[in-house]
Formats: sequence, C-alpha cells, structure tokens
Amino acid sequence: MYKRILFLIFLVSFTGLCAFSQTREELQKKNEEIQKELIELNKQLSETQNNTKMSLKQLAIIKKKINKREELVNSINKQVHQLDETIFTNERDIYRLRRELDTLKMKYAKSLVFAYKNRSSYEYLNFLFSASDFNDAIKRITYLKSYRRNRETQANTIIKSDQLLQEKITVLSSNKKERLSTLQAQGEQLKVLQADKKEQDQVVQQLKGKEKELTAQVRERDKQRQKTQQQINAIIRREIEDARKKEAARLKAAEEQKKSQAAKPADNTVKNNPKPGKSSLGTEPETGLAPAAKARSYTPLESTPEGREMSINFEKNRGQLPWPVSSGLVTAHFGIESIPGTKLKNKTDGIEISLPVGSGVKCVADGKIIGINEEEGQMMVIVQHGKYFTGYTNLSSVSVSKSQEVKAGTVLGKSGASLVGEGSLIFMIMNEKGNPIDPEIWLKNRR
Repeated sequence: MYKRILFLIFLVSFTGLCAFSQTREELQKKNEEIQKELIELNKQLSETQNNTKMSLKQLAIIKKKINKREELVNSINKQVHQLDETIFTNERDIYRLRRELDTLKMKYAKSLVFAYKNRSSYEYLNFLFSASDFNDAIKRITYLKSYRRNRETQANTIIKSDQLLQEKITVLSSNKKERLSTLQAQGEQLKVLQADKKEQDQVVQQLKGKEKELTAQVRERDKQRQKTQQQINAIIRREIEDARKKEAARLKAAEEQKKSQAAKPADNTVKNNPKPGKSSLGTEPETGLAPAAKARSYTPLESTPEGREMSINFEKNRGQLPWPVSSGLVTAHFGIESIPGTKLKNKTDGIEISLPVGSGVKCVADGKIIGINEEEGQMMVIVQHGKYFTGYTNLSSVSVSKSQEVKAGTVLGKSGASLVGEGSLIFMIMNEKGNPIDPEIWLKNRR
C-alpha cells in the first residue's frame, strides 16, 4: 500500500516536471532565435545611420526591433507564468509529501511501541501455543513474519519519501531562483524596449524635418513604380495575346481536321474522327484531365499542359513559396503605407527587401523567363508561372536569358541599389490580369 501511494505521488510529480521542461526548452530556443534576429537588426541599423537619406529604412528597422523585443518580452512572460505554475505544483506536492511522511512516521512509531511491549519470548510463545490446532499455529507464525516485513517496508517507505521530499525542496528552490533571474531578464528587456521606442520617436522627429526631401523621394519612387508596372503589364498583355493566337490556331486546325474527317466515307468517320474537346479560349481546354480536374476554370495562359501544371503547382504552394533572397529585412510592405511624422504615403506593388548590394536573387517557383528590362542601370526579370507572374526589380545584374525555363531556386541575378543608395530588392507577384497581389501571403513564414 505504502509503495503504491509513494509511486503515484512520484509519477505525477515527475510527469509534470518533464512536461514543464519540454515547454521551457521550446521557449528558450525561441528566445535565442529572437536574440539573434535583434543582433542582426542592430547591425543593420548601425549601417543605415551612416547615410542621412535612409531615415525611412532606419524607422523600418526600429519598428522591427520593437516588434521582436515585445515578442521576446511576451515569451519571457510565458516562462514566468510556467515557473509560477511549477512552483505552485511543487509546493503542493511538498505539502502532500510532508503529510504522508508524518502519517507514515506515526504508524511506524505505533508498530515499534507494540513490538516493544511484546518483545519477550514468553509473549511470542504464548501467542503460538494459544493456537487451537497446528494449522492455526502455522497461520500465526506467517502473520508474525508478515508483520515484521511490513514494519521493514514502513521504514523503507519513510526513507524514500524523505528523499523525494528533499529532492522536491531542492527543485523548488531552483525554480524560485530561476524565476527571479527570469524576472530580472524581463526587466532588462523592458528597459531596452523603452529605449527603442524613444529612438523611434527621434527618427520620426527627423522625418518631420525632412518632409520636403522625403516628398521628392516618394514622388520619384512612385514614378519609378508606375513605369515598372507599365512595363510588366505590357509584357503580360503580350503573353496573353500570344497565348490567344496559339489557341485560336489550334482550334482552327482542329476544325479543319473535323471537316476533313467528315468528308471521308461513313465507315471511317467513327473510327478516325474522335470528338474534339471544348475550346479553352475563355472556357475549358482540351486537357484530357479527369472530370474533377476539369471543374477548374482556365485562362488562355493555361492552354498548354505545361501552363496548367505550373499554375496549379503555384497555387498549391500558396503560403509555402521560398523567399527570393536568403536574408534581408522587409522595409516596405505591399500596398499603401503612411510615413510617420508626415502626411506622405508610400505605395508598393510588392515588398521591398533591404539587403547588401550583390546578394543572390532566386526564382521562387518553376517557370519561364518572359521579360528582362533595364531602366537607368536597374534591371528587372519577369517570370511566368502559368497564369501567375513574379517580378524581381532593382537588380544590378542578370544571369538568365529570355525564354529560358527555370526552376525554383534558380539564381536570376544579383541585387542592386535603390534610389537612395541602399541595397534592396522589390519582389512582386501578379495574376493573369497583371494586377499585383500581396507576396507575403504566398511566401513561407520565415519563423
């Protein structure tokens, strides 16, 4: 009985401790990853402070720092809560063990008193000889042996319970020390967070004093954005027109073949004239796919099996596409963003990633190069993925050629510099109409 109770207490306590340790390790790993990101952000911020034209980038980095710092503080706060729960559990177990230990000691003391009172050989023999028969005597001898073993078990249980109690007390003391150090770490991070917010306020004040300069930058960026979008739309329209012409030619050839087959003798008509499929020009292509696959609507850009496969694969990887660069910070997100401290707004048709000049830029999915443009020293590559398109601008050099088939991960070129001189890449995703869509919805979460 005593062993069973002790085992259950130990098992429950040990299981709770293991579960806590596993979660704590996960949080610790997450904290280390955030710390590495903060180190990299501080490095980038230090580099941008040497260029007075890069206040917008500085602000983006500081915002990212604040977000990461808040994430770190929240993670540390979770650790504190977990430690509180563990301390509470350990204190409860210690209280339970102490009560159990007191009960065991009391029962053991009573058994010792009883044994002491009946210690004489006379009492032992009297107990045996008072048996009614031989079988009763055997039972009494067995009982005395069992009683002696039970007393030994009580003693061992007390020793083990006391050991477990001391271990729990040691773990509790360790938990309290860890909680104290974790709270101190949280306090330090909160101080740094306040410093980051003050730094952000300073940069915003600087932006207020540079509104004229920023206005010129925003206008120049928007002018470049519109020009880039026009070039992309022209390339996409050309591809759509070519796809329509090819599809029209295919349908015309199929119609002529149908007429030719109809002119042959009736006995050969059924044998040699399979019924052509529906037109894919605005409806459904002659795919040969299963009925379930035909339920999807197709565009002229998917009039070939290769085009359809690329589109479907691209759609399947929504939220899982690899990033076009191995590192870098998103300094401008998709859509319209207000510039703090000013009335200005900045529009981006994709995302702008800040990274060192000369970094390798990779294709995010299998496709075909349909456009390579150069404008004022900045190069752009457009890749078709069925009815989807990806654009890579601000390249200093290109390592692919037009009409080349590329795979996901193929290096397209190297990143260049933006209008204000810092290294950057603008990455875009467009649909079959040339309308830009948010790339961050399609790209894999970096962490």
